[in-house]
Amino acid sequence: MDADWATVALRYALYADLTLLFGVPLSTMWLLRVDEHLATHWARVTAFAAAAGMVLSAIGLLVTATTMTGAESYLAIDGATVRMIVAETGIGVAWQVRMLALLVCLLATLAPRHWRSTRVVLPLAAAVALATLAWGGHAVMNEGLRRAIHLPGDIVHLLAAGAWVGALAVFVWMSLPNQAVTSGSVAALSRAASGFAHIGAGIVVALAVTGAGNYILIAGPTLSGLLSTRYGGLLLAKLALFSAMLGLAAINRYRLAPRLARAVRTRDDGTAVVALRRSLRCESACAMILLLLVAWLGTLSPSH
Repeated sequence: MDADWATVALRYALYADLTLLFGVPLSTMWLLRVDEHLATHWARVTAFAAAAGMVLSAIGLLVTATTMTGAESYLAIDGATVRMIVAETGIGVAWQVRMLALLVCLLATLAPRHWRSTRVVLPLAAAVALATLAWGGHAVMNEGLRRAIHLPGDIVHLLAAGAWVGALAVFVWMSLPNQAVTSGSVAALSRAASGFAHIGAGIVVALAVTGAGNYILIAGPTLSGLLSTRYGGLLLAKLALFSAMLGLAAINRYRLAPRLARAVRTRDDGTAVVALRRSLRCESACAMILLLLVAWLGTLSPSH
């Protein structure tokens, strides 16, 4: 069965947008504690991501309606059908919750940055928006206890991925040549890289545990389909990219971050910043490709 590339592309755009929408505020406000200038810059990015998420979600609703009704085009979908899907299906209710959460995110970006309520509301609303993507995955195909286990597992997996992707985006930006130009900015990058080590380990554990659990709930406790189906092949590619990201993260933590910290103390940090920047870019590229594979896997049955 050929892939529906329009659907895959839309899912990928939503995954990338909502992981950044959640992960960036979480990182800048709580995980990395960046300075006010950087936080202000990312507030604009967050506002754009929230608006883009609303547009992508609206398009996604039309695609869902077209698929569910078998209509030949978007123009053939009438308002009554859309209202029925929004009001009477699980995916429609999730869509409503996502749109409300995205609106809250957009409004929160307009509030003063020093308001503590903003520091709580923005990441929380973004987490809700990201979590609704679980209703477009395999978990909703289950019933009873399996669904009660699978759906929360999917949500935790999404949130952990968002935290990792968001932190990577902030790290890459902090390491850019036009950002890491003063001793203060390089020291801030070094502190953030060193401080993220334990948080990153927790994220990895959450991804590994929920990823393994989700596979068992989708395909069963068997590896027979990994080499014989497209789903299995894509899953192996996803695992390979995840392993590459783990390797790069380990290099960052145990080699490049300590090297940068030493370089900051000796005021000879140029080479160390370049090495960390290169590693972060490779890790980010792996993350973006991995999100594409996740979006593609969500359109496939494990038996295909």
